[in-house]
Amino acid sequence: MALCCCAHAAARPFLANPCARRAVSAGAQSRQERQPGGLCRRSLLSSSAAAAIMLAAGSRSVATAAVVDDTAAKVLLDPKWPQAFPFKPENFERYDESSDTLFYEQPRFVAHIDDNAIKALTQFYADTFPPSGSKDAALLDICSSWISHYPKGYTAGRVAGLGMNEAELARNSQLTEFAVRDLNVEAVLPYEDNSFDFITNAVSVDYLTKPIEVFQEMHRCLKPGGMAIMSFSNRCFPTKAISMWTSTGDLDHIWIVGSYFHYSVPGGFTAPQAKDITIRGPFGAGDPMYVVFARKQEAA
Repeated sequence: MALCCCAHAAARPFLANPCARRAVSAGAQSRQERQPGGLCRRSLLSSSAAAAIMLAAGSRSVATAAVVDDTAAKVLLDPKWPQAFPFKPENFERYDESSDTLFYEQPRFVAHIDDNAIKALTQFYADTFPPSGSKDAALLDICSSWISHYPKGYTAGRVAGLGMNEAELARNSQLTEFAVRDLNVEAVLPYEDNSFDFITNAVSVDYLTKPIEVFQEMHRCLKPGGMAIMSFSNRCFPTKAISMWTSTGDLDHIWIVGSYFHYSVPGGFTAPQAKDITIRGPFGAGDPMYVVFARKQEAA
């Protein structure tokens, strides 16, 4: 079901994103978490933000340009970042501003992307992480749950998880430790500086209402040269995703997440890169899957 927006759709340069996440049980599809009928966004992207995304594509939206070029990677090759962060506080509002702690109070032992999307993300991790069993490697999964989509049997000296539900985190057998924290209330990672080689976030960056602060914290906690990997699809709890996410399309999301890296710690991350890792077959694809990633700059 498409969003009912408070501004006429023709005024927006973005692709529609229904963002109705399918909940998939462990091994089989479960109920769908659908957007309620009549949902009306209270705010859209500011005109400066819209102009910035259009400028990046040379008068077309990033989404449109990237689809024409048939590659997600090109979105961040020449992003034409504005001088200042182009988004306003209202862009990070949600339809449901009630406590996230209450929303996530009940555990959800489901997967929020389909099997192929999980397979794609797991393979990307396998190709990127240090070899399993590396005792000196440390990884952190933020917005974590009962599964992190890490390769099966993957181990490291430290695998920390930070999430919203203690029961879900306790069931994640790959974690060596976990902590419960609502990053939308306290955007501070409870870890020391230069602690992790990798920080991951699977299909949850769209819920962050303080992304700049969270990305600053990721930068602080990464070792020099360490990598942060943000992955996302087009599935979400639409009442809890930020308004500019649900009013834009998949390729625009790449630009948005890239901007978090760029503006959070100026010069602190390498130029963010993007990759479409969607698994496609002869009959099309299931859930789309994208990753945006960057490394903490090495000390000069």
